[in-house]
Amino acid sequence: MSGTPGIDVPDARGRTGLDRTGRELKGNPDVVIQDVELLATAWHVLRRTTYDYRSPDGTWSRQQRETYDRGNGATLLPYDAERGTVLLARQFRYPVYVNGHPDGLLLETAAGLLDEDGPEDAIRREAAEELGITVGEIQHVFDVYMSPGSVTERLHFYAAPYTPDTRLTAGGGLADEGEDITVVELPFAEALDMTYDGRINDAKTIMLLQWAALRGPFRP
Repeated sequence: MSGTPGIDVPDARGRTGLDRTGRELKGNPDVVIQDVELLATAWHVLRRTTYDYRSPDGTWSRQQRETYDRGNGATLLPYDAERGTVLLARQFRYPVYVNGHPDGLLLETAAGLLDEDGPEDAIRREAAEELGITVGEIQHVFDVYMSPGSVTERLHFYAAPYTPDTRLTAGGGLADEGEDITVVELPFAEALDMTYDGRINDAKTIMLLQWAALRGPFRP
């Protein structure tokens, strides 16, 4: 079959028209999209977009940006206010390993891509798969663009109570997706201290722990 995968013929994930994303944007009159090039579609999507940008003094310049589109995601901080604990996941992250982390094992809040689910459904799924817990009442905290210079992802942040009774399995993630997760329960005070001494250095986890201390279940 002739054609370009991801554009006019399906790529490995059955997608076409991936070079159309962004061409329809009209919300900012100072930005005019000129072209979108598809650079890679191995799993997620890398694009190079050319656009004209009008600066505040009225001059126009042509610029290019590469964007990595991995979809949007959700993350969850489970907490037990009575026992003063939080539930986190430890797993190997190659990108941090190759960028100076000593062993690549990050301690972080459970998280995952939305795929075809809404944010709440997605994080309930991830909490069950990664942490082995069933989530009841859930609180939306905020939505954040995590790396706006190059990554399109918007991450939905949640928190929810848990108890020992809601931990139904050992968790650990999905083996067929290459996940090998260790569930870690920590006293909240210790987890918060770990964000300051570098033992926890994952952005989403730090944000949720600080929220929990300032405005969430562990606020003074």
